[in-house]
Amino acid sequence: MPEVGNRRVVAFDFGTRRIGVATGQEMLGTGQPLAMIPARDGIPDWAQIEALLAEWQPNLVLVGLPLNMDDTENDMCARARKFGKRIHGRYHVPVEMVDERLTSFEAKGQVMAEGGSRDFGRHGVDDLAAVLILETWCREQAGRAD
Repeated sequence: MPEVGNRRVVAFDFGTRRIGVATGQEMLGTGQPLAMIPARDGIPDWAQIEALLAEWQPNLVLVGLPLNMDDTENDMCARARKFGKRIHGRYHVPVEMVDERLTSFEAKGQVMAEGGSRDFGRHGVDDLAAVLILETWCREQAGRAD
């Protein structure tokens, strides 16, 4: 495994209808939207996830944890944790949970600021939320190194 600071990372924004995916390099601190994987009641097409992980070969997977504003967990937190555990169990890659409060809200704001559509149902922001999850994690890592 590469040393800390030089890892390839894939981030997931877990949702019950769509799962956003982003990739990035820890050293650069930025992410790129990669995909939006459809899900049925939170169950993704595992073949799509397997193909993405095989292609990008991350050293670490991040999964957004949608905590409440008062730091408490909710039903979606349990589902996101289960998703992360399944990725770890199936693909044997380290998984970290990342506080993702407001990332979807922020992603929608970015789309609107760039003149995007309001039809988020068909043109979701889940992949952009995954980018924000990855970049949040990178900032936290850089802060620990200081």
